[in-house]
Amino acid sequence: MRKRRIIRRFIHRLALRGERLIDRLAIRGKGDPVLEAYRGYATPDALVLRGRVLTSLRRSTPVPEQSRLTNLLQMASLFLTGEVRDVPVRVVETKVEATSNAEGYLSIEVPIGDVDPGWTELCVEIVGVEKTAVPFPVMVPNQAAQFGVISDVDDTMLETGAYSLARNLWTTFTGSTLTRRIFPDAIKLMDELAQSGRNPVFYVSSSPWNLHHFLDTIFMRAGLVPGPMFLRDLGVSDRHLLVGSHGSHKSAAINRILEANPDLPFILMGDTGQHDAAVYADAVERHPGRIKAIILRAPGPGADKKDEAEMARARTLGATVLSSKDFTDPDIQSLKTRLLADEMPKD
Repeated sequence: MRKRRIIRRFIHRLALRGERLIDRLAIRGKGDPVLEAYRGYATPDALVLRGRVLTSLRRSTPVPEQSRLTNLLQMASLFLTGEVRDVPVRVVETKVEATSNAEGYLSIEVPIGDVDPGWTELCVEIVGVEKTAVPFPVMVPNQAAQFGVISDVDDTMLETGAYSLARNLWTTFTGSTLTRRIFPDAIKLMDELAQSGRNPVFYVSSSPWNLHHFLDTIFMRAGLVPGPMFLRDLGVSDRHLLVGSHGSHKSAAINRILEANPDLPFILMGDTGQHDAAVYADAVERHPGRIKAIILRAPGPGADKKDEAEMARARTLGATVLSSKDFTDPDIQSLKTRLLADEMPKD
């Protein structure tokens, strides 16, 4: 065990130095940094703008029937941008300022003021650099919302094969925004649950932030309800080789969303391929009375004994839990009807 710890510590230090060297080389000789905007969200008091400062933006426009090798090269390019730390930025409309962190990320809280529900935009610019203003979209929940929806992405909304690592990697890195497929039943169910924007939708995924624009493009092309994404930083930190685990990332994101919407109950959507049942059962336990229902897709081989046990645990904690290979399942459709009619049992 001691030998393994020493080896892991050595690899961590090597990776940390390597990442810092790559960052310095990426910045050296480049022009001004650029802003990448992510979809933001609101709290009762603030609009939370999110994004990143990078050396450059990597965007590609796939064409029909292009090769998987071309897809692979375009996907790889999304990871070849360097993040830029300590860059001062300003929200144009409010003059609120912030600074990018060590990984280039921005999280800017702006007093919410008098803003209509739905999607709004505020422009963010790099202080002292002209023509860098970028619109940052923010979702403001409707006060008439019945509930919120938090959904996983891979194999819940987006067909991936996440239950198989090899299939997951192959699908992710050899597909394009034209070939990746959103499940039709997911589009329909999410549209019905969102009720034309009345009920807010959020997406939580272990995919890296480098894929935010890629995923957002796929969602928009498929007509999937848009929502703020909570993706994962796969970079190397001072203390960890990889920042956060799959489960801890999703748990932290769920906590943040529920804290931002203290008056709303939530529905959690996921799949059994990545053991979302355990993460969601823990959420039910941490937030008594806040989780109305859990809906799980059962891709591939379906739920194993561990998933079944976690679903049973969530039920004993008071949540309605359903699992099926397809969201058109009659029980899921009946649950949807009860949720929208507000006929769920009261705590």
